[in-house]
Formats: sequence, structure tokens, C-alpha cells
Amino acid sequence: MKQKFVAFRYLISTLIISVALGLVCFAQQAAPKAISGEVATKAAADPIATLVADWTRARDYTKEYLDAMPEDGMNFKPTPDIRSFAEQMLHLATANFAFVSTATGKANPYQGKQLEKMDEYKTKGALTKIVMESYDFAINAAKTVDPKKADEPVKFFNFDLTRGGAWSKGFEHQTHHRGQTTIYLRLKGVKPPQEKLF
Repeated sequence: MKQKFVAFRYLISTLIISVALGLVCFAQQAAPKAISGEVATKAAADPIATLVADWTRARDYTKEYLDAMPEDGMNFKPTPDIRSFAEQMLHLATANFAFVSTATGKANPYQGKQLEKMDEYKTKGALTKIVMESYDFAINAAKTVDPKKADEPVKFFNFDLTRGGAWSKGFEHQTHHRGQTTIYLRLKGVKPPQEKLF
């Protein structure tokens, strides 16, 4: 009888713990859904404002990276066979111009230019100026987007995209290359800027 009582207590304790953990898990899952649902509703209500806000946040975050790297780090390469810090940022800028031009049909002001190879942009001041110009190009273009054209097909080099897809790929690309430069800053003894998710 005593063993049955102990087993019963064990069973009850296990059930109580399971219910408590289940409630905690439910609460943790419910909160992000409410937040993401709210964000999704706002994005659906005003996709242009969301697009502008995201690219503005990305611009400000990238500027913090540019500000953080000292002048003598512009041509720094963690290994000889990869891009320098300046080349990473120039690659990012080139792609910003290209993706946004594809997404909107607006003329790319640097069409045909290989910014990564141009030494005139490899000082801190010149690099910052052209990278910020690429973000301003994106932000100003985003303000004029017609959401009804998001599904229109476009070509990006040999890739078939939609106008909306070009915006998405462009945003993903700049995030990727800015992120790569985190290690450049670390290797130069610089603490990278705090992430800007919102």
C-alpha cells in the first residue's frame, strides 16, 4: 500500500510539473505570435512605410559599422584571398544600387562601374559617402513603390525575380555583407555595433 501511495504521489507531482511546463511553453509561444501578428498587420496595412523603415534602419546600422572601423582598417583583409573591409562595403553598395534599380526601374547611377575596384572610394570618408548614397537611393525609391506591382516579373542578371523579390533579395544581401564585416572589426580590436533588429 505504501508503494502505491508513493507511486501515486510521484504521478501527481509529474502531472503538476508537466502542466506547469506546458503553461510556460504556451505563454512563451503565445507572446511572440501576438507581437509578430501585430507587426504583420502593420506591415500589411502600410507596406511602403515598413519598407522605408527597414531600409532606414539598415542604413543607420551600416553607418555604425563604417564609423566603428578606423581609417587604417579600410583595406584590412582577415585573409589575403577575400575582400577588404572597403571592398565588402563597396560590394554591398553596388548591389544596393543594382537590386533597387531592378525592383523599381529607376536608373542605376553607377551602372557598369565596379566600385570594389575603384581606389577613390577606399578612404573612410569616400567609402561612407557612397555606401550612404546607396541606402538613400533605396529609401527614396521605396517611398515611390506601387505595392500592386510587387508581383511583376523582372530579370536580375540571369535570375527571374519579381519586383518585390528584388527588394527582399537586396535587403538580404546587404545584411549578409555587413554581417561579414563583424569579424573584420573584431580582428582590428573594435567592438561591433549593437544589433538593430527594430
